Amino acid sequence: MAHLPYVDPQTAPDEVRETLERLPLPLNIFHMMAHAQTNFRPLIRLGTAILGQQKLSPKLRELAILRVAQLSPARYEWVQHVPIAKAVGASDEQINAIERGDIGGCFDADERLVLDFTAELVRAAKPSDATRDRLIARFSPQEVIELILAIGFYMTMARIMEVTGVDLEPDAGTRVLDAVRGRVPGS
Repeated sequence: MAHLPYVDPQTAPDEVRETLERLPLPLNIFHMMAHAQTNFRPLIRLGTAILGQQKLSPKLRELAILRVAQLSPARYEWVQHVPIAKAVGASDEQINAIERGDIGGCFDADERLVLDFTAELVRAAKPSDATRDRLIARFSPQEVIELILAIGFYMTMARIMEVTGVDLEPDAGTRVLDAVRGRVPGS
């Protein structure tokens, strides 16, 4: 059971209600985030841009998000992003490996680099010089910043979920991803 009540669209301020009504699904995380009235719409827009508009490979993004969820640990985030990760090319073997914390043989060099970078950011707030230098050598500046933003955003979401006890829902499949491709809810 959640430690805070979920925002009820019927009693929410107009901007919050309108943003909630535009979302593709009424997920509990959105109704919890809505307590931050002035931040809610910008957070939704940022999350939408991360999911649907980055140059960074969607598979690398989702592997990083699953790594954040596994390390945080944020079960809600994990459950909602497994179907998305599969839809963008992550294998069951890779998903199971991340869940076990085994970042080994089923990942290619780029995937291992992103997973290592993610773990270092989650654990220490910054990567080692060696990991940072490898990332910068491999990816464009845009992709590096997009990866940092994705990791940071999902770290924030994980903390909201874990601190407030957002109730776990069945996974939404790819409906959120499908809805955000090409549009920004809340704009």
